[in-house]
Amino acid sequence: MSSLNSTVSPNVAFVRPQFFYINGFSNIPHVKYYYIFLCFVYAVTVFANFFIIFIIYEEKFLHTPKYIAVLNLAVIDICESTALIPKLIDTFLFDSQFITYEACLANMFFVHLFTAMQSLTLVVLAYDRFVAICFPLRYHVIMTNSSMLVIIACIWVFTATIIITLVLLITRLTFCRSIIIESYFCDHGPMYHMACNDNSPNSIHAKICIAVFSFVPFSLIVLSYVCIISALLKIASGEERLKAMKTCTSHLMLVIVYYVPFFITYISALMSVIHPNTRIICTSLSSTIPPMLNPIIYTLKTEEIIGAIRKLYKRNTIITAVVNQ
Repeated sequence: MSSLNSTVSPNVAFVRPQFFYINGFSNIPHVKYYYIFLCFVYAVTVFANFFIIFIIYEEKFLHTPKYIAVLNLAVIDICESTALIPKLIDTFLFDSQFITYEACLANMFFVHLFTAMQSLTLVVLAYDRFVAICFPLRYHVIMTNSSMLVIIACIWVFTATIIITLVLLITRLTFCRSIIIESYFCDHGPMYHMACNDNSPNSIHAKICIAVFSFVPFSLIVLSYVCIISALLKIASGEERLKAMKTCTSHLMLVIVYYVPFFITYISALMSVIHPNTRIICTSLSSTIPPMLNPIIYTLKTEEIIGAIRKLYKRNTIITAVVNQ
């Protein structure tokens, strides 16, 4: 790679390389086993999320604001995994680590877009639980299918605008020293740190994105559950309290699965106590495992989904019996 870097003269005023070299998993021993694991993760992610989408689409009683948000999360999970894992496998397993400048920016946009959307969708689901428990009599007035669709459309537009700005700011950078990206995809952080000119706008925007798509959503989720717990404590019946809390269990598990690995990796990186290879593995796992676990958690921990699966199974069993007769 030194010969490639030497072809880019530091004396050139503005350098936009034709391609970058993604170096993320190059120095990790026995990494091919990890690629096989990621193939398994991707297959389960796509199957499980399409299954959730199919169940919600088929069963009319699931056409509610909560499950519109769950369906949106399932679509995001499929898109995030598709934007990340197939390209990752192609890049490292088949030694296609060169990526064109334009393709790199596109890869950056889609991976960051769907990752950010997952975080904001968890906030939407927290808001749904907050209204359902804190304002049960007004729930069907506040949370309608139309209002949920508007909320989801707004966060898509908002997120896309922020991420487009993030990507466009990369185009103002000159890469005169290196074209090697020390990550497993065209990650914004490692890329803007490679720049030869002033990257402070990129740094500021990156910090804004981390706040807007990580710390603010997590804070809003915590605040919503503080309000939910406060409302539950006012319920006299312990049985009713437990029943209401059970409706939040699946969402709480999604929040833990998504945010805990992210914050552990982020804080460890800030403290400089994490090896680069460990950071890459941890970051890739925190990006690929939640989309796989989300539909599994909702299938196993949500009574409505379990009921819908049983209903669909009985219906198909009856149809099969009638056909065989």
